[in-house]
Amino acid sequence: MTERIGIIGVGAMGSALLKGLLGGVAGPEMLLIADANPPVLKEAAEEYGVEARDVKGVAQEADVVFIAVKPQDSKALLTDIAPFLRKDQVLVSLVAGLKIAAIEHSLASKTGVIRVMPNTPCLAGEGALAVSAGRYAGEKDIEKISGWLRQLGEVYHIPEKYMNAVTGLSGSGPAYVCLFIEALADGGVFAGLPRELAYRLAVQTVLGAAKMVRETGEHPAMLREKVTSPAGTTAAGLYELEKGAFRSLLQRAVLKAAEKSREMGI
Repeated sequence: MTERIGIIGVGAMGSALLKGLLGGVAGPEMLLIADANPPVLKEAAEEYGVEARDVKGVAQEADVVFIAVKPQDSKALLTDIAPFLRKDQVLVSLVAGLKIAAIEHSLASKTGVIRVMPNTPCLAGEGALAVSAGRYAGEKDIEKISGWLRQLGEVYHIPEKYMNAVTGLSGSGPAYVCLFIEALADGGVFAGLPRELAYRLAVQTVLGAAKMVRETGEHPAMLREKVTSPAGTTAAGLYELEKGAFRSLLQRAVLKAAEKSREMGI
């Protein structure tokens, strides 16, 4: 019997998941989708050639149910689908701040629960996805779903207690990087470059530096030292960043986001 996969919530992250699954894991006939916004649901169903249902239909028919809704909508959704979920199903939550214990408490059956913290680079297949499993999730299900999620990026299995820190670093991190790219390009413009060229150089520089760190396996500090000549241009630029407390400011941003995630925990 063909396994069926349901996705409730086809906004940015739900759509990224849908696209990733169709790209290498599942055929359209395996997918069921639902969304509270009828036009969004209709558009996604037509674009990807998958079947649209209401949330109860997805909960009843799918073997694995992904929920990718806004945190404020999660309680009502769980109330709606709880009566239809079974012990032999798996519920995968991509909802920020929604704890495994809260999900398990809302379900009548001992449905396996897996919590995932993705980030927006999943939209480009280069995401970072942290995964934690609940009491009733089996090892085979965890490995299977982790394999599916690798269509969206790198998967990291972590204890749930680290989820707030992950949120502060990789969940919010793309916004910090985008701000850095924006500022880097603005610096180029200030130095005399045309804005379009400055923007392209900034994007490629960040992309290339990240790939260099990943592919060489060297510590970023070692790579930084290799391009920092005594009394050179890079040394002068780094001096200004250190004077502005760039390093500690970024660390504080991660800590603040992690604290906010903890406050918002459901």
